[in-house]
Amino acid sequence: MDQAVRQKPKAPRRSRGPAAALLAWYDRQRRDLPWRAKPGETAEPYLVWLSEIMLQQTTVAAVKPYFDAFRRRWPDVAALAAAPVEAVMQQWAGLGYYARARNLHACAQAVVARHSGQFPATEAELRQLPGIGPYTAGAIAAIAFGQKTVAVDGNVERVIARLYAIETPLPAAKPLITEYARALLDPDRPGDFAQALMDLGATICTPRRPLCGLCPLKAFCLAAARPSPEDWPRKAAKPARPQRRGAVFFLRCGEALLLRTRPAQGLLGGMSEFPGTQWSADYNPTNTLRDAPMIADYHRLEVTVAHQFTHFNLTLDIFAADVPHSAKAPQGCRWVSDIEAEALPSVMRKVVAAVRSSGW
Repeated sequence: MDQAVRQKPKAPRRSRGPAAALLAWYDRQRRDLPWRAKPGETAEPYLVWLSEIMLQQTTVAAVKPYFDAFRRRWPDVAALAAAPVEAVMQQWAGLGYYARARNLHACAQAVVARHSGQFPATEAELRQLPGIGPYTAGAIAAIAFGQKTVAVDGNVERVIARLYAIETPLPAAKPLITEYARALLDPDRPGDFAQALMDLGATICTPRRPLCGLCPLKAFCLAAARPSPEDWPRKAAKPARPQRRGAVFFLRCGEALLLRTRPAQGLLGGMSEFPGTQWSADYNPTNTLRDAPMIADYHRLEVTVAHQFTHFNLTLDIFAADVPHSAKAPQGCRWVSDIEAEALPSVMRKVVAAVRSSGW
């Protein structure tokens, strides 16, 4: 094992130098985000929570329209808790990682039931709510309630790993990075400190081609003094993502399409989908029609759909058919005329786009 990996660097002594430089930069360059309180304003816990859940594994640009739509439709946690979960899933459709939407609704209900509609202020209490892990709890506690804690996400990991040129690779370095971040924390402005680190990682200390010349921490950064600061954080090699295949049946009855709802638990839980086969490594297209939901004159389209999930890559064949107006939906399925009102995940929206592009 490499010597640098085995040795654990000592955490730095608390220093106001980097924190002061970072906060001075943040006061000048802070991003204007719809969920972020203006200078001098108090952050709204509901908006902080909603944005942090949406931002998990997702970019700010992708989140903004969803955040605005949720805020208009459900302006507070009580309104969200009272909404049907199906409506929440439909509003979330396209944002991905759909367990977040189910947990979002469950968390809203828990806040209303357990805390009279008020988010708890401490990390420990926040961690007891559905869908809130260590990072999200730290972010809400610091930003919404001024708790003296740190929130360490991918952006913060990158900033801290470069600042101290930490050789231990991720994910093993996570506890050490958290320790360094705590040592840097400005106890007087924990919320601003958390958001400043996020902004720095998102706009300056980017994964590729970091803008070191514009960075307020350049004078303190060990990686910036090296030839390739983008080599940090060190990362353990990832195994190859498995490949799976399958098929969907695109059945049309006049203007209506055949859909079903996936089980509430598991991948894409509670979302709408076109009926299809299992997704597996040994999928055999010659046997596909055995899994067809109803008898029809199917045509295998020349187009396919490729989609990346967190743990595997998926390729879907598409078998399309028209059926008579008198056709009844099979058990567990339904005819839907307005698919835009359905909670279709991204992979199923790709199916619709592929069918349309085929001219079928």
